[in-house]
Amino acid sequence: MVLTMAAITLLPLLVTLLAAPATAAAAPVRRCPTSCGLIDFSYPFGVGPGCSLPGFNLTCDANTYSKRLLLGSPSVTVDYTILASGFISSLAVNIVRTVRMRPRAGAGTVSASASWDGPGRPFAISGASNMSLFVLGCGVTATLLDRGAAVGNCSVACAGEEVMRRLPNGLCVGVGCCRIDVGVHLRAFTLNLSRTGDGVSRDKLTFFVTGQDRYTFRPSDLDRDIHLDMVPPARLDWAIPSQPDCRHAMDDRVTYACVSNQSECRDSPIGGYACHCSRGFSGNPYAVDGCVPDQVYGSTQPKANCPTMCGNVSVPFPFGTELGCFARIHLYLTCNPGRSPAILQMTQHSLVTDISIDEGVLRIQKRSGPGDFLGDRDTTLYSFSGESGMVKWAVDDPTCREAMLNNKEYRCLSAHSHCVDVTDDRTSKHVGYRCKCSSGFQGNPYLEGGCTDINECLQPDKYTCNGICQNSLGSFTCFSCPRGTDFDIIARKCKASNVILGVTIGLSSGAGILFLAVITIIIIHRWKKGIQKQLKKRYFRKNKGILLEQLVSSDPSASDSTKIFSLEELEKATNYFDHSRVVGRGGHGTVYKGILMDQRVVAIKRAKLVASAEIDQFINEVAILSQINHRNVVKLHGCCLESEVPLLVYEFISSGTLYDLLNGAQDGRLLPMPWEERLRIATEIAGALTYLHSAASMSILHRDIKSMNVLLNDSHTAKVSDFGASRSIPIDQTHLVTAVQGTFGYLDPEYYHTGRLTEKSDVYSFGVILVELLMRKKPLIENENGEKQNLSNYFLWAMGERPLEEIVDKQVLQEQDMEAIKHVAFLARECLNLRGQKRPSMKDVEMRLQFLRARKVAPGKDEVVRSHRDVGGGDWHGGVVPAAGHDGTRQYSLEQEYASSLRIPR
Repeated sequence: MVLTMAAITLLPLLVTLLAAPATAAAAPVRRCPTSCGLIDFSYPFGVGPGCSLPGFNLTCDANTYSKRLLLGSPSVTVDYTILASGFISSLAVNIVRTVRMRPRAGAGTVSASASWDGPGRPFAISGASNMSLFVLGCGVTATLLDRGAAVGNCSVACAGEEVMRRLPNGLCVGVGCCRIDVGVHLRAFTLNLSRTGDGVSRDKLTFFVTGQDRYTFRPSDLDRDIHLDMVPPARLDWAIPSQPDCRHAMDDRVTYACVSNQSECRDSPIGGYACHCSRGFSGNPYAVDGCVPDQVYGSTQPKANCPTMCGNVSVPFPFGTELGCFARIHLYLTCNPGRSPAILQMTQHSLVTDISIDEGVLRIQKRSGPGDFLGDRDTTLYSFSGESGMVKWAVDDPTCREAMLNNKEYRCLSAHSHCVDVTDDRTSKHVGYRCKCSSGFQGNPYLEGGCTDINECLQPDKYTCNGICQNSLGSFTCFSCPRGTDFDIIARKCKASNVILGVTIGLSSGAGILFLAVITIIIIHRWKKGIQKQLKKRYFRKNKGILLEQLVSSDPSASDSTKIFSLEELEKATNYFDHSRVVGRGGHGTVYKGILMDQRVVAIKRAKLVASAEIDQFINEVAILSQINHRNVVKLHGCCLESEVPLLVYEFISSGTLYDLLNGAQDGRLLPMPWEERLRIATEIAGALTYLHSAASMSILHRDIKSMNVLLNDSHTAKVSDFGASRSIPIDQTHLVTAVQGTFGYLDPEYYHTGRLTEKSDVYSFGVILVELLMRKKPLIENENGEKQNLSNYFLWAMGERPLEEIVDKQVLQEQDMEAIKHVAFLARECLNLRGQKRPSMKDVEMRLQFLRARKVAPGKDEVVRSHRDVGGGDWHGGVVPAAGHDGTRQYSLEQEYASSLRIPR
């Protein structure tokens, strides 16, 4: 069981009483300091000669306003220590550095480096401790080195002040902040820094080490100095380094550090070994007889005259502030009398303001300082509640079932109590168990006879009784008759008379009630039908049905088969929208399989939201699809406007999406997908987009082309779908200025930056699909450095740095000659040009793909196979930008898209 910070204050007293000379590794006999200011420590740590093991000597710096505890040379400030009890031996230190770097000028390279040295051999940042190095700055690439070998790297870029102010707090993904996760053991490290020249540069850069989830980036942090007290400390694991593991350590009994009789040796993940008290024992395994039975540190019942108050805070058992007054060592709290009134401390950095036995929580107030509420408790019996400043606690670590099987250790001692399992709100992991008085009882379940009956009759405000209240054990009874001299007799007579009266009234009025019930049912049925009819009319108007009828009827190019269905028809087609008919769910709604009266199988799309913007997208999709008649565009049969949410009726496409086909696996392996099939699907998509851009009555810009919106029928014929975001423009116009909309990973950077929507925006998105077909990877990938980035950015970079054979899908290489693959790869690169005017038109793209399918090479080969320096305007390869997001959504964020548009002309 892990010792809490407060519990460690007991260890020096026990060590002093029990320590005796045994071996060279045992705790010293002479009296040594055991605290420095508010920080307590125990052997093997110590201050002064002979008070510590080699490498664990501390220095108490009394020259500062508040005493500091220093360790090693160069010295680091120690925030707290945790003895080896359970699975960790660690201490907290602050690792914060600020570096000044001048902005990059001209073609020169600006670089700098900074280093950190650990306090000695016993200490290291463990690769398993979830520590990360955070970098705050602008226009810098940081590389973390361990003895010259690269551990990881990350890059940060910044925009102008107006953009940076709009960034949300908490995202450290490469804009203003990036992080390198520590996956190896570090006793020292070097951080190399170099200017990238991307975006805005700042001359100040700060880096620090802390837990991966313990720092929240705020853009305002770039404008202020980061001090030690602003960043949670890093955790250094420690071990005895004199031997490589326990086997070698136990062979050398002279230097063996686990000297307590009830201690165990465990190999440390950072090398060396650590000592632990055996199960059922607590204390200091590095001191002679330092591990003592748990009863020394805990009691099943408190001793007489235990303090129950500390200042204004009540301290109920199982918590306590003295030996013999608490049930477990982790429930020991410190009552600090140095204040007026006295304060109850849990750790150096936290005060306890309230203890609730019934709710199983502590209310904590954080004091000034960098420490966390609970310190560094990775395996503690405490966990943060969902409410700020509230901590859940458990009395012991077993589950309730395990605890109840062990009568000696079970802590719910009151006869009217039960056990409650405690879980962590953030991770849902088991923490332990606590006790609670049963319903109808109140008090302390940890004390024998502590749960007493609640007299509900004395609390009429909480327990309502409109008659005579009679209390019983754990409950109460409420009578409606007046109290007489013999209460039991009167109560029985009262109940009997109530029964007779009820039967008489029931028999005499039964016929009338039955008649009224029949009349009421008929009236309600007719009323409901009228209400439903009115609702359907209201929904039809709200869903702009009149407008849609006019759009469809007034457009001579609209499909003749476009129909407005009634809600009743679609309910019958889907068996009243039965769950078994669901064939797909998405961010905007649910798709059902339906069978119409004429036996046509259809897909019915039911919108999830009823916001005005969603209805506008729905009307837009119907208006767009009613103009389209193409074999590679999903066919719209009609819609229904009589429900609260609009319904669209499409032809049923049976084989899922292109995204599913590319990423679907069987037995852990991707399903085979021949090159001819990939080329055919790409040609069909290009043909559909060419039709939309130039062959329809008005030019239609899809605006959300992605593999998830390409459906496949039984023969894997491609069908472009989801026109909710599409826009139609007159043929004589070249662009529209709209609010940016699309899916991250497919979104045209030029459109994102300028808001100018052109047909070349669809070309860019189609280029991403070509890359997916070539590489068979998702639109967001993790590169070799563990960073997430757009597949398009990675492809452009790889085309300039690697042979094509290393980029494309291995199955493609086995089936097709490299000449055809090169043509498709170069075509994809042209489509992904950051400048829209340099991208080919969809008609040009379709023609080239048609030529390739016919095993011919398109005329003007030099136009197809261009130098990579020409494609992209001399800067085609883009940048490697970490990003956060997921496939299949139109949501994106400013900081994620920013780096993709840094080089676009403004």
